[in-house]
Amino acid sequence: MRPYLVALCLSVTPTLLQSAEVGQAAIDGCIDQLRVVGGADGQSGTVLSREYSEANSLVMLQDSGDTIWRCLVANDGVVAELSVVDGSAASDVMALSDGLPIVSGDRRVQFASGESGTVMSTTLNPETSVRYLLGAADGQFLRVDVGSRGGALDYKIFNPDGSLLLDLISSDTPYQGQLWQSGDHVVEVVNAGAQPVTFDIGIGIE
Repeated sequence: MRPYLVALCLSVTPTLLQSAEVGQAAIDGCIDQLRVVGGADGQSGTVLSREYSEANSLVMLQDSGDTIWRCLVANDGVVAELSVVDGSAASDVMALSDGLPIVSGDRRVQFASGESGTVMSTTLNPETSVRYLLGAADGQFLRVDVGSRGGALDYKIFNPDGSLLLDLISSDTPYQGQLWQSGDHVVEVVNAGAQPVTFDIGIGIE
């Protein structure tokens, strides 16, 4: 098993909002804690994914024995929780392509304190969609950038009243525009193809 890939090249195509990322201290904190509690298998492994949060960020790890671990960690590296992901939940964590979490349904987007956006990396199964819900106000500007790592994806944006702010377009085209309603706006990413697609999505409000 290769050593921990603590510097994964996520290749986030948008330059958008790169400040809202999991810091190296947080990743190192999870790795150090796994080495303490994970026995022989915990001495090496792979960082599967990382997702920034205002409170505790989420880092998913896989040790050399193929056990998947869920680590909640503060940005200064203090680990709040490290636990094993069991059974079918572990299968959901592993994407078929890059080992990133598989998502679907609704996901609430929250920014870190003092930040105006975030970047997430994940995988979407074939013939499914994921809806990112973001509270925003009339007059603010919304930025969305979806970068596919292979395979075609489309996305559309809904106003709080359910009407379309942006009709379905290819993920190759970023969006920036002013909002004219207040409430939950929805960015829906759609995989209409026959294979899972891994992608990076940047969402920001100004």
